[in-house]
Amino acid sequence: MTAPGEEQQVSSGFVRSYVITGGRGLPAADDLSLVTLVTLAPDRQPPPSPSPEVRAIWELCSGGYLSVAEVAGHLELPVGVARLLLKDLAEQGHLLRRKAPPPAQLVDRKILEEVLHGLQVRFG
Repeated sequence: MTAPGEEQQVSSGFVRSYVITGGRGLPAADDLSLVTLVTLAPDRQPPPSPSPEVRAIWELCSGGYLSVAEVAGHLELPVGVARLLLKDLAEQGHLLRRKAPPPAQLVDRKILEEVLHGLQVRFG
C-alpha cells in the first residue's frame, strides 16, 4: 500500500507492442513468413544498447536457425512485432534469412507405382 502522495511502483512486465516497435507499422508477411528461418550472421557484434527484445533475439538466434514463429513464441510477442525486430536486424546485416523450401510438387502416379513395384520385386 502506498502512502498519500507516493506513486505506486509499476510491477507488471507487460510492455505494449507499439512501445517495442517505436510506433512503426508492421511489415508485410511476404518478406518474413512464419516459416522463414533466421540466424545470426557470422562474426557480428550486437548493436549498441540493444533493447531487451533485440538482446533476446540475439541469444536465441546465436544457436542456429529458428523460424520467425519460434522466435515470436520464445519472446512471447505478437508475430508482427517479432517480424519487425527481425527485419530491422536483417537490414542492419546482423541476421541471415533462409526462405522456406517451395511446397512439394505432385509426382506422377505412374512413377510412384513403378517405384513401389520395383521395391516389392527387390525386397519382397
